[in-house]
Amino acid sequence: MKPHKLPSPALSRAFARALGSATTATQCGVAFPSKTVTTANFEPSLAELRRHVRTSDFVAIDLEMTGVTSAPWRELLEFDRSDVRYLKVRDSATKFAVVQFGVCPFRWDPSNHSFVAYPHNFYVFPRQQLAGLGPCDEFLCQTTSMDFLAKYQFDFNACIHEGISYLSREQERKALRSLNSTYDSEWSDIGKLKDVRDIPLLSAADILFTARMKNKFSEWRDGLFQEQNQEDQIQGISNDSKFQVTFFEMHPALRLNRFTSHQLKLIQLLIRKHFKDLSYVSVNSEASGSQQLVVYTDLKDELNLLLKKVKEENHRAEEMKIQAAVGFRHVIDLLSSEQKLIVGYNCFLDIAHVYSKFIGPLPGTPEEFVASVSKCFPHIVDTKILLSTNLMFQEKMKRSRKSLASAFTSFCPQIAAGSRSTDLGSLSHVKVNVEVDDSRSCSWSPGGKHEAGYDAFMTGCIFAQLCSDLGIDFKLHDSSKPLALNEKLQKYVNRLYLSWMHRDIIDLNTGNKVADSSLRSLTKRYPKIMFENIVIIWGFSSKLKANEIRECISKVFGPTSVVSVFHLDATAAFVQFSKTELVSDFLLVKDSLERSGGAISVLHPLSKLLEGGNTCGANYDTYREICGSSLSEGLFADQAEAVGIKWKTKLTEYKVASRGKEHENPSVQDNVNTVMKNVERTKPNTIDQLGNAPSCGQVSTFEIEDSYVAEANL
Repeated sequence: MKPHKLPSPALSRAFARALGSATTATQCGVAFPSKTVTTANFEPSLAELRRHVRTSDFVAIDLEMTGVTSAPWRELLEFDRSDVRYLKVRDSATKFAVVQFGVCPFRWDPSNHSFVAYPHNFYVFPRQQLAGLGPCDEFLCQTTSMDFLAKYQFDFNACIHEGISYLSREQERKALRSLNSTYDSEWSDIGKLKDVRDIPLLSAADILFTARMKNKFSEWRDGLFQEQNQEDQIQGISNDSKFQVTFFEMHPALRLNRFTSHQLKLIQLLIRKHFKDLSYVSVNSEASGSQQLVVYTDLKDELNLLLKKVKEENHRAEEMKIQAAVGFRHVIDLLSSEQKLIVGYNCFLDIAHVYSKFIGPLPGTPEEFVASVSKCFPHIVDTKILLSTNLMFQEKMKRSRKSLASAFTSFCPQIAAGSRSTDLGSLSHVKVNVEVDDSRSCSWSPGGKHEAGYDAFMTGCIFAQLCSDLGIDFKLHDSSKPLALNEKLQKYVNRLYLSWMHRDIIDLNTGNKVADSSLRSLTKRYPKIMFENIVIIWGFSSKLKANEIRECISKVFGPTSVVSVFHLDATAAFVQFSKTELVSDFLLVKDSLERSGGAISVLHPLSKLLEGGNTCGANYDTYREICGSSLSEGLFADQAEAVGIKWKTKLTEYKVASRGKEHENPSVQDNVNTVMKNVERTKPNTIDQLGNAPSCGQVSTFEIEDSYVAEANL
């Protein structure tokens, strides 16, 4: 007989697509919710999702979190460099929980010339299924985020009681390493003798309990050899509800019931010390659950075989527990293994959450992060990048807000309206049918309820429409070829925004940052930001305003020395200088004033800024270091103290070569070196004299440096 040839993967996918489109009748104007998934229906829903993902062209995702920022100063600011923005995103993804995860596969249906979407709404909760392993048992909640969820009827009870738990890949590896280490340790998983140390019997209760147990086990063991008394012994043991006579692997045994962990340890110690032919065995199996047994074996070889078998069974049971605890991460593994195009909307934070919760701890730099992400998800598209970097899409969105709902209404009006009205219909509009279980609708409405599953659906619809507008003809699309490799999408795939304000895009393929020159100019309150020109000051009076800070500093360094002042919070601010060398000059002046040993003159221009003696200052790199801390205090000044900063001023090194070029006076280069060497010896009143000199008015940088040099040469 001629052997049958197995169908090709492409043919299998085509058959699955045809079967899927033929088995469900499409109705219009039907409202039904997206597929809600909890612990109760997770396993069958996962199997169903696996089929849909494998036959899909792309998968849209969306997350709902318990918050975004852990402190006011951790908000994304205009003065945040791209690496600082990543640190703030990392802090958010680490501290807040994901409570809802939307997954919506989209499959092109050639028979109906439309997409079929399968929206799934997973409730997720970071519940620890394994003792000491799994998600952190605490997370932050932000009132604005919780209020938003409540506003859209988020079911908190379903999330907490029925939300699907998970283990990250790193947590699973750690659990398996621990299990294998225990398995390889002699006795540790069975007799647990390593856990049992000589427990001093200090209390009368322990002494009496141990004596009673010794008598009980002796009577039972001795009764096994006395046939005439065996029935009486068994009857006596059976009358005690804490002991159950049984057989374990064809060996006589006693099952121990309702003993405390302390009492079980005493029993283990007792058996080890006084009974060579009895063994304490802890059994964990799926069939019988957890059992504590005392087993009789008269031969050492039989005992070793018994313990080996129990050990292997316990190991298998623990492995199954770990696999069960993986939970929702099976969905992430599915998306990763199928290597489908993942579509999100402004999804940098979403991807960070996915990595933090389901892969492992987030790396320290954005470059390391994107290198790791690209290994797990080789194809990602952020639809907001499509909207913001394409001039045609920018023009269409220029009068609309940049939210997901606004983009959905602008680009998918027919779907957003939930109807097939001819007023909204157009040949250029991509059609999307929705299928949930046995229901399919060509004009789907989830009942107006906002949730992650519906947001994922909106994201996917926007992406499908944008692809069509870019000239991708799905009628000619070969489903066997990944959509991510389409040449018209190449400049949008695997690019994520690190900073919208600074137009920093990071390429997931190379890890390089690229400037987005096509992005529409953003309205900024501040001139071009030069991070090397920035000083961060904190700990000053909360009554001090930005214009007062500018005035204080300008009186010393000149009217054009300060470009902008930006408050992080009430007692912390950025000061951007017009020149890089002014950063060092300011910190040097501040440090010298504080080292003077006496109170700063109230007439000095900086006295208002330094009043109280708690004002600290440093360059931008210190701000980055503080943002990298896992702590989050309410005020930046408290945060700096919490991370261990004890100094008031962190001086920066002079870059003599660059300063020599920028200063008009060539001798300044030598003056700077002299100032840095002699700052410790500067006399207390020098700066006060400079600030209060009647002829100075507003002292320039050159005058300050010359005065330092003159003072140093005295």
